[in-house]
Amino acid sequence: MTMKKRVLLSIHPEFADAILDGRKQFEFRRVLFKEPVDEIVIYATSPVARVVGTFTIDDVYQDAPKVLWSKTKAVAGVSKEKFDSYFKDRSTAFAIKVSSPIRFAVPQPLSKYLRSNTPPQSFCYI
Repeated sequence: MTMKKRVLLSIHPEFADAILDGRKQFEFRRVLFKEPVDEIVIYATSPVARVVGTFTIDDVYQDAPKVLWSKTKAVAGVSKEKFDSYFKDRSTAFAIKVSSPIRFAVPQPLSKYLRSNTPPQSFCYI
């Protein structure tokens, strides 16, 4: 059995909730991981500041922001304004397709996953 490659991803609480509720089926990123990753561990940023759940990566799309929006807008979980603002002046955008989201019954401290209590700016391998 091969080990799953996991990444701890910092996500704003409103988007973390939408992913775990199934309302947001894509997580958008300006930069993607260099290594293949199977699972995302979700760190909800301040004011939650806890690890709140996980999801499996179903697929990753890479395209121009305009093209990516047209493919994902029905289940993007963000407004077109937020999407456009996030990818302003970018020629490439990434969309991580969410699969099997699991919300932890009890949000967990960052120290359970990292040696430091400092969350990653964007992501870190765990």
